[in-house]
Amino acid sequence: MASSLRTRRGRARLRAVALIGIDGSGKTTQAHRLAQALTAAGRPATYHRNAGGRRWLGRIAQRFGRPDAQRLVGRDGLLVVESVLRWLAIALALISCLVTGRTAVMDRWSACQYASIRAHGGQRWERLARAGYRIFPAPRVTFLLTVDPAEAYRRIERRGTDHETIQWLTAATAAYRGLPEYGSFVVVDGNGPPEEVARRIRAHLSEWLPDDPAAGPGPAPAGPRRPAGGAGRDGPVPVQARP
Repeated sequence: MASSLRTRRGRARLRAVALIGIDGSGKTTQAHRLAQALTAAGRPATYHRNAGGRRWLGRIAQRFGRPDAQRLVGRDGLLVVESVLRWLAIALALISCLVTGRTAVMDRWSACQYASIRAHGGQRWERLARAGYRIFPAPRVTFLLTVDPAEAYRRIERRGTDHETIQWLTAATAAYRGLPEYGSFVVVDGNGPPEEVARRIRAHLSEWLPDDPAAGPGPAPAGPRRPAGGAGRDGPVPVQARP
């Protein structure tokens, strides 16, 4: 697995890696771990949390006596705000890494917005979103962390900072699987312990982590591999906030 990845990609620079998946899948934890691992291996990396603003809007909604952001601005309004804020976050992240030369470890990517649009039943907005996000170069690898919606729900409730319904998490899971890009994602089972998930992710990046014992051979992630496509400070730098 890892050797074939190296053969296809040669010694290409790792400009960006994206981690996507439903809320509670472990994206943020794994993005932080990966940025730290790359930096420790001498490939300075920056963590970028490409927020869509849903949590921020939810807090505003509660101040106005509304239960959530959608009840405040409507479904279409929420999708527009999410799309714009995430676009800006990704643009800033890419510009930052272009200037600094660091690897961008993306906590969420454009696919997250497409999945959100589909899960909300706003498919007519997807074409517009795709037109706007098309200018961004594809990450070298996009990891889709999969997790059972019930497990994701338990994790969200345990952290206690926000709330999602099982229905929403199930719809979002189906939305990711239905994306036309799904076949290009590296699908990683996110149900296990964080250390095991991190090892699986790093095993796929062994070209850039050659001396990392955690990136050695091991069970392959549960899904297809994406084809090839498409730093200054000593540690990863968080720059965004969660939706």
